[in-house]
Amino acid sequence: MSFLKDKNVLIGITASIAAYKSAFLIREFIKKGANVRVIQTTESQQFITPLTLSTLSKNPVLVELTKEDGKIWNNHVEIGLWADLFVIAPVTAKTLSKMANGRCDNLLISTYLSAKCPVFFAPAMDLDMFKHQSTQENINKLVSYGNIYIPPSDGELASGLYGKGRMAEPLDIITSIEKKISDELPLQNKNILVTAGPTYESIDPVRFIGNYSSGKMGFSIADSAANLGANVTLISGPTKQKLKNSNINLINVVSAEEMFERCTENFKQNEIIIMSAAVSDYKPKYILKNKIKKKSQNLNLELVKTKDILHTLSKNKTPEQLLVGFALETANEIENAKKKLFQKKIDLIVLNSLNDEGSGFENDTNKITIIDKNNKLHKFELKSKREVADDIINHIIKYYYE
Repeated sequence: MSFLKDKNVLIGITASIAAYKSAFLIREFIKKGANVRVIQTTESQQFITPLTLSTLSKNPVLVELTKEDGKIWNNHVEIGLWADLFVIAPVTAKTLSKMANGRCDNLLISTYLSAKCPVFFAPAMDLDMFKHQSTQENINKLVSYGNIYIPPSDGELASGLYGKGRMAEPLDIITSIEKKISDELPLQNKNILVTAGPTYESIDPVRFIGNYSSGKMGFSIADSAANLGANVTLISGPTKQKLKNSNINLINVVSAEEMFERCTENFKQNEIIIMSAAVSDYKPKYILKNKIKKKSQNLNLELVKTKDILHTLSKNKTPEQLLVGFALETANEIENAKKKLFQKKIDLIVLNSLNDEGSGFENDTNKITIIDKNNKLHKFELKSKREVADDIINHIIKYYYE
């Protein structure tokens, strides 16, 4: 999955022959899953039409500060705040000068000056214009403001000259932006292990002991971590959940024993381990080869404890590793969660209670309290599991880097 998925991308287009490349750039952003809006200068319409750009972006193209004969204002402040990224490509020498010196005389520059998001700019002009000292000073000035420069490439130019000045190719622009985003992600190149879902402990060929865990919470946590750059290994019991991120390595298991084996195999190479799976505490002592027949009024099953995965991992944890457990409680919630935190010797525990409406198995929402080994409680309101996952990961990041 691209880091651009669901990002709000604003594309600015100025009056260069390279404006035709903007159509391909928009198409690539759409393919990456981004939401795209376009601002173009009045003069750029001579090179590419608003109809083409609106068709590709699936949104109306913005040109003037007002529309419908000045009756409606195109709110440049709102547009700037909407954007997660502002990509101005191509940028002419004229627009470079306006951006560098704050000459605000059109919608594109007004929006640029209002934008709070990262701004990428990709110049396009003839060789001598690009080499001119004023152009280079304007580029350096924009970089000093914190804008991200995507240099032009060498090649044949519209004038017939050969040299630097061609706008970077759309795919190269996308690659540059994705690299910039990924390099700044807080979990970039961190290895994280997440467990999810239930385990099933077989009684006979058709029956098992299990629980109601849907795996939604664990999958959401894995997705949140991967979106922040982590290399995620997700070990999951039987669920109906689907991966949303190609950066997640999914390992499927069924029983607590399999979960134990896969966790111990993958433990050492991960810096952060988040144990959100609802692992069975007990399993049948014997698994029957044939289906149990209904012969008597009562059936007695002898159960034995499963291996304690969390405690085993904590005994082998290095000081550089962060180990996070989960506790689902129905009574004395805080007390029981603290007891588990200290008995298992882990760094953090995420508590949720079945007594909280909207929490627990199969719901799309959850309400949690995170307790750290210093006995500090961090309480969160009822939220979607997607938002809860983000809260958990953000808290882990803060705790990990303290």
